[in-house]
Amino acid sequence: MNQTLNDVITVSQAQSVIKQQIDPLVNQQIVILPNALGKTLAQDVISPMNVPVYQNSAMDGYAFNSQDISEGSSTLKNCGTSLAGTPFEGTLTEGQCIRIMTGAKIPDNVDTVIEQEKVRINEDYITINVETRAGQNIRNIGEDITKGSVVLAAGQKIGAAQLGVLASLGLASLKVKRQVRVAVFSSGDEIRSIGETLDGSQIYDSNRYTISGMLKDMGVEVIDMGVVQDSKKAIKSALSQAAAEADMIITSGGVSVGDADYIKQCLHELGQIHFNKLHLKPGRPLTFGQINNSHFFGLPGNPVAVMVTFMYFVRPAIKQLMGQLDTELMDIKIPCENALRKLPGRTEIQRGILVQDPQQGLIVKTTGKQGSGVLSSMTKGNCFIYLDHNSESIEVGDKVIVHPFSLF
Repeated sequence: MNQTLNDVITVSQAQSVIKQQIDPLVNQQIVILPNALGKTLAQDVISPMNVPVYQNSAMDGYAFNSQDISEGSSTLKNCGTSLAGTPFEGTLTEGQCIRIMTGAKIPDNVDTVIEQEKVRINEDYITINVETRAGQNIRNIGEDITKGSVVLAAGQKIGAAQLGVLASLGLASLKVKRQVRVAVFSSGDEIRSIGETLDGSQIYDSNRYTISGMLKDMGVEVIDMGVVQDSKKAIKSALSQAAAEADMIITSGGVSVGDADYIKQCLHELGQIHFNKLHLKPGRPLTFGQINNSHFFGLPGNPVAVMVTFMYFVRPAIKQLMGQLDTELMDIKIPCENALRKLPGRTEIQRGILVQDPQQGLIVKTTGKQGSGVLSSMTKGNCFIYLDHNSESIEVGDKVIVHPFSLF
């Protein structure tokens, strides 16, 4: 889908174009389990065993055969103990029980565990005065995971919980998607790197650090190309080099309509442009294109617009490259504490603060000034307030769509 320089498309149209253009990486690698955190599974994980492997107790208590319990009060003799890793080796006969600990193996001829708090103890005997049922407080073989079942599906990101599940199966290594490589550079004659001296018309490059931080948080390999001189020759050279090394290129600044903005000119000559303007605030001058097999995102120069466009467009694109399944955000509707002015015709994304109100429950309020250059607002907020293309002004108490930063 090629766009002319005058076309402006909606957020949903842009997201649809990105989805159509990006295919997941096919390369795989084998990693040991401790190194799998943050990676994406390349194939389904099939369980080699049942979990639990054996019947075990769900709590500390006493184990017995339910047939030995009659209505009213029952007294059983304690004949031993079963510990996790040290099971009871004997065989229970009628009227007997054992002391059992959480995770300990259930002996043969035993089908019930009662919590220790619900029995009365008298030397080697216990008395049960409460109702019991066969099978209570027992974890059965394969109750958590059945041998031969799909434990984790291909495309799932491996987090701490997934690591624990894989470890419980004794899996020492697995196949994952290879790390996505992203080249990053800033452009603009006013941009200076940290450590350089500023004159009255220059600023430090914060965007490159913000973008690199968000990429590393996703487990991406970052190729930092620094600040590129604002000339057509330098930018064309940088884009060519980046396309040869990276799966994706991200720049910030230099994608507006100014005479000295060479990025779109070079992108047009080296590859193609899919779109370059959105009905979005902040983030209107977002360019998406391609050079050979490398996808290109030209983010705006304003710091907040950089983070907004990264989170709503770049991040899901990288997830799609990784082959991950969870690329969609969950919309959460929360009452808004502020009145927000809005006309239909573009999507507006504001920085917000989710707070727990004693009377109203969870509510959201804005961080204050919403200028796209107010980067400090991103450190004050914990969510985005998402006002879609067709929405109108919001009155105090109206519900708005909220995307907590933790969802990204």
